[in-house]
Amino acid sequence: MKKIFISVLLILILSTSSICYSFSSDYTWSVIDNSIETSAPISQSQEILDNNFLNLEAESAILIEQNSGQILYGYNIHEKLYPASVTKVMSLLLIMEALDSGKITLETQIPCSSNAASMGGSQIWLDTTETLSVHEMLKAIAVVSANDCVVAMAEYLGGTEDGFVQMMNEKAKELGMNDTTFKNCHGLDEDGHLTSAYDIALMSRKLLKNHPKITEYSTIWMDTLRNGESTLSSTNKLIRNYSGCTGLKTGSTSLALFNLSASATRDNLSLIAVVMKAPTSALRFSNATSLLDYGFNNYSYKSFGEQGEIVKSVAVQNGVSKEINAVYETSPSFLIKKGEENNINYEINLKDNIKAPVTQGQLLGTIKYSINDSELGTVNLIAETSIEKLGLLGMVKSIFQNWFNLF
Repeated sequence: MKKIFISVLLILILSTSSICYSFSSDYTWSVIDNSIETSAPISQSQEILDNNFLNLEAESAILIEQNSGQILYGYNIHEKLYPASVTKVMSLLLIMEALDSGKITLETQIPCSSNAASMGGSQIWLDTTETLSVHEMLKAIAVVSANDCVVAMAEYLGGTEDGFVQMMNEKAKELGMNDTTFKNCHGLDEDGHLTSAYDIALMSRKLLKNHPKITEYSTIWMDTLRNGESTLSSTNKLIRNYSGCTGLKTGSTSLALFNLSASATRDNLSLIAVVMKAPTSALRFSNATSLLDYGFNNYSYKSFGEQGEIVKSVAVQNGVSKEINAVYETSPSFLIKKGEENNINYEINLKDNIKAPVTQGQLLGTIKYSINDSELGTVNLIAETSIEKLGLLGMVKSIFQNWFNLF
């Protein structure tokens, strides 16, 4: 009789527990919090893209925010023009990728061919009897735009200069640089060697975002090579004259006139300004300054949390732990326009509870930020840790605990 009573009691407990656990729901928590400072997404209207309201004296120009790639200002951004030595942004990108992949190191010695030594234009007068390290080559290319050095690097990485140029065009296609055809790696005028301000912004962004170490070279004002025998002085005057400048590359030829891809960072806001075919060197720098000033004066980059920060706890069914933390997968940070810091909405989409097992990094939900019915962005919420499923004994123990808690 006692055994029958215990069996019936156990069945009742299991049934009750099963009923209790069946009340899991897909609950959505929506919150409007006006205390968080942000604004609507920046409009990329035709007025922004076509109206040169800054009165820049150049054939084309663009300003983008580096993290998102969002266009803040531009006109004639897809006009195909000669890039001159701004071409070397792509060459530098491929060199940095070769470093990251382990194909070369900063200590790798690069020889100089007769072809590289004969380039002319901006150079450090490489000799066929000498070699320079990749570190020294990067300095020469970034600081004084050395054509001989970039060709030597191209031949080393691509087998031939033509092989390297093919790599450049493949990378351009990969990045969506549809206005671009590279004919060489240095930027000297050549028929069909064309790009646009938009495409220069694309490759500049890729270089700076994926290879921030390049700024160790692009911010050098003065340096030396060959044990101090060769002096380097930067062609980018903004490095010395513009607060927060991080580079990036100048270029000028008789057909291109004066070009510049200028980058700068202030208060976590990183901008890239591209100016093409300015009539004088001074104007390319003043135009870039106007673009960067416009960006820093009108926009900011706001963070609403940090990667890994806890957003909410979620109940866990049949797990060795009863709850798990939902954390940001990436840092929620967005570009906003100054003066529009109101009416921020965020909506957390998260289940009330989930079933074990749970794997660390598992997607649990999302949090969407918006303002004035326009979405700023969405960030995934993921599991902070892993939680294993309860075994049979653990389940029985949990059931008894839940049962006796009812009394």
